Amino acid sequence: MRQRTSLQLRTIQQVFESSKHPLLAEEALSAAQRKLPSLGIATLYRAIRSLRNSGFLKVVELPGESTRYEMSCKDHHHHFHCRKCKRVFEVESCPAAIKNFKLPDFVIEDHEITFYGLCTSCKDA
Repeated sequence: MRQRTSLQLRTIQQVFESSKHPLLAEEALSAAQRKLPSLGIATLYRAIRSLRNSGFLKVVELPGESTRYEMSCKDHHHHFHCRKCKRVFEVESCPAAIKNFKLPDFVIEDHEITFYGLCTSCKDA
């Protein structure tokens, strides 16, 4: 049984490694089931918990949306959320003005920016 668990965990890990955007649990499950059709949602959530605890995955929270997950090792980036199709895309660059932004009497340690609008597919439809 342990070998099966390792195969399931490795498969789920590979799904996140190959993804170009943060995944909903349902998206990760669908992708993993292409390799392991019998994989269930409970196993997926156990794997996500394990991968988060190990530092491999991190949570991506968007207001009003279900939790998404992405690899923790990615370089600093932001997200674009399409209001029509609900997909989330990674934005590789950081606005230059943010890098030098200062607030008097505060120490800024990190930031998150989410852009909202229409993705290329939805804009052209």
